[in-house]
Amino acid sequence: MLTILEGSTFCICDERGDIEADTSGFFAHDTRFLSRLVLRLDGSRPLLLSSGRVEHFAAAFYLRNANLNGLPQDALSISRERFVGTGMQERIAVRNESMHRLDFELSLELAADFADIISVKLHDFALGDPAHAADLPPAAPSTYDESRRQILIADPRGDLRTRVILSQVGRVDQTGVAFDLSLDPHERWDLTVDILASLDSDTESELVEHLDEERETLGDVVAAWTLRVPRVRGGWDNLRRAFDRSIADLGALRMRTGQFRRPLFAAGMPWFMTVFGRDTAITSLQSLLLGPEPAIGALEALAELQAKTVDAEIDAEPGKIVHEVRHGRAAEFWFPRYYGSIDATPLFLVLLAETWRWTDDAVLVRRLREPAMLALEWIDRYGDLDGDGFVEYARRADGGLANQSWKDSGDSQRFHDGRWAEAPIAPVEVQGYVYDAKLGLAEIARDVWREPELASRLEREAGELRAAFDKAFWVEERGGFFALALDGEKNHVDARCSNMGHLLWSGIALPERVAPVVDQLLSESLWSGWGIRTMASDEAAYNPISYHNGTVWPHDTALAAWGLARHGYVEAARRVSRALIEAAGHFDWSLPEVFAGYARDETPFPIAYPTAARPQAWAAGTPILLVRVLLGIEPDRVRQRLVSTVSDELPSWLEGLRVEGVRAFGRNWSVAVERGRVTIAEGV
Repeated sequence: MLTILEGSTFCICDERGDIEADTSGFFAHDTRFLSRLVLRLDGSRPLLLSSGRVEHFAAAFYLRNANLNGLPQDALSISRERFVGTGMQERIAVRNESMHRLDFELSLELAADFADIISVKLHDFALGDPAHAADLPPAAPSTYDESRRQILIADPRGDLRTRVILSQVGRVDQTGVAFDLSLDPHERWDLTVDILASLDSDTESELVEHLDEERETLGDVVAAWTLRVPRVRGGWDNLRRAFDRSIADLGALRMRTGQFRRPLFAAGMPWFMTVFGRDTAITSLQSLLLGPEPAIGALEALAELQAKTVDAEIDAEPGKIVHEVRHGRAAEFWFPRYYGSIDATPLFLVLLAETWRWTDDAVLVRRLREPAMLALEWIDRYGDLDGDGFVEYARRADGGLANQSWKDSGDSQRFHDGRWAEAPIAPVEVQGYVYDAKLGLAEIARDVWREPELASRLEREAGELRAAFDKAFWVEERGGFFALALDGEKNHVDARCSNMGHLLWSGIALPERVAPVVDQLLSESLWSGWGIRTMASDEAAYNPISYHNGTVWPHDTALAAWGLARHGYVEAARRVSRALIEAAGHFDWSLPEVFAGYARDETPFPIAYPTAARPQAWAAGTPILLVRVLLGIEPDRVRQRLVSTVSDELPSWLEGLRVEGVRAFGRNWSVAVERGRVTIAEGV
């Protein structure tokens, strides 16, 4: 399947450009506004020549006719050029390549069912459960206004409407439109189809039919994004190609949300083109090298969406940061907002502190003081369900997520013997996020808010958490490691998992625990050769193609690499980083959300996971973060400059690498590797 998108508007189709599968369609506002679009010549589908994406928002399909119904084979060539913006536009061109006049019918089957995006996703054999998913709605009725060449498909269940505007007059019925064509040798016939989606009849008149101009504007926006972000030159070609592809992927995932249309990254294509608190925060952290705007947009959007009241139906409590936002029919049938993640709230605070370190923007952190304090209160009052000092979760919403940490699949919390952990569950990595959040906020409280008592309190609480965490989560057996979680009885959920790497990043692990954790992460059972497995291969529940129980998630491995570097394990960080970049080369330089955990010496390339989103935000952010890790780029807020933490000689494969246009403290910086050393200078 091929997907193109712009913001949260997207189209999924087959290689010929047709929309006919259960999970394909044209989607806007989390609603499917076109469920069928099939092109036929004399009743037969054309044959594929070639097709592909041109930009993230545009695709082209080149076809030829089959030898049917008296048409000589390959007598007709057909091109379909498709674009998505606020709506979708398709330009169809048919040319007679023969030496004879040809008479034939071109038809377009059209239908819209106005299904919500979550219900459609449930019909995906890998992401959902088609055998038990509810039936999707039938096609809605349509009317035709010949004077305006407009087909109007209206949802009988509400005010949703799809307008299909044709540049040519055709024969229209409830199945679509047909055109009787007669083309002389080498004559060409053209048709433009504009498809516009509206949520209600009141806003339909506000839709501007300017898709031609919008297409040109989007091209300019992409060019501006590419020019604004840093450029990588020289050095290892693989790293440069992965970095450039990440820039393109993150560009495709940009969206605007909220009252002030703030810029941020959506979680992933195609089903998650919306705000996800955890994904948005982590991607913004990974990509601060590109400039502060997405991080600031994410912080302000998440603050705007922060829960204000207790609502068990959506797992909300005051101060909690949103997990997922939906619009349109999905908001009607499921939820407008859902709060079922316990890590988004501390990650919001971690992002706030890190953005401040890169910008020294006192106005920003003063403006966000109230949501930051509400998030802190949520951690201590609602996040800690039983007063033991640890944040834990237990689902309250019917139909909500059973597991509410980043490994949110239903079977991810497993003991060494394979048993499932019972809630309430305190995930190991989330305690580290809380530790990091309190230390970061303490720094802001002291230096910006001028609240030394609050700063001292937060530092004390972080120290107490660190000591209690070590006592509660450390497991001495099997070489020593941190448990995946504590279950409802405070037992160690004792599968050895990649989550330990997050503890190195957050800094909660005591100094004496760092070496054993590093040994675990790089052991044969956790290290696949391509990345760190989500679960060790000698655990009972390990499966290299289980979503969270043995696969490799690039962002997860990259956070571990960041932690390795922070603790001085620079050679290990480089080994991990290089492996991820090499893996990217097998995915056309676009790292997927997840890939299989098979050992590198067993497979000649990393094995794709069948339903992995690509591009996916924190996977796309991974090469950006790895450049920062490899070059040791860190902000020095006191001196108002960037510095490098690298003190040894870099490997030869990084020699000549240059990163130009890194933005920090309102200025541009260049980072270069020369004779094995990192130099940083102001200016491009």
